Amino acid sequence: MRKPLFVVCLGLAAWAMADPVPAGTTADILERTQKFGRLCIEGEDCGGATPAPVVAAGRSGEAVYSRFCFACHATGVSEAPKFQDAADWAPRLEKGMEVLVQTTIDGLNLMPPMGTCMDCSEEEMQAAVDYMLPPAQ
Repeated sequence: MRKPLFVVCLGLAAWAMADPVPAGTTADILERTQKFGRLCIEGEDCGGATPAPVVAAGRSGEAVYSRFCFACHATGVSEAPKFQDAADWAPRLEKGMEVLVQTTIDGLNLMPPMGTCMDCSEEEMQAAVDYMLPPAQ
């Protein structure tokens, strides 16, 4: 029981004997952490700067799944249908593909809208769903 108390006391003693923050450090930190840019929203005048494209169009279903979907769908977190698991996907497929994809876009229960891929197109979401479905039997 005394060992943790000793460690805490030793830590407090080291802190008490430590040098104060060196002169100029605070100003240096403030200078290094200054904002370096400004958010440019599409449609606004960006001061002549050319904004970077927001959407990376044309990603495959596998690419979208690997980046955004796998965290939940690989293991079934929060009742997410597991990757290519026929039993998990069957009740969802009974509602029809259009409803399934719209649910993916709108979100449902703990799944956020667009499954966290806020720059995915609806076509990319469709491709991700197609990739996650079980192979045709």
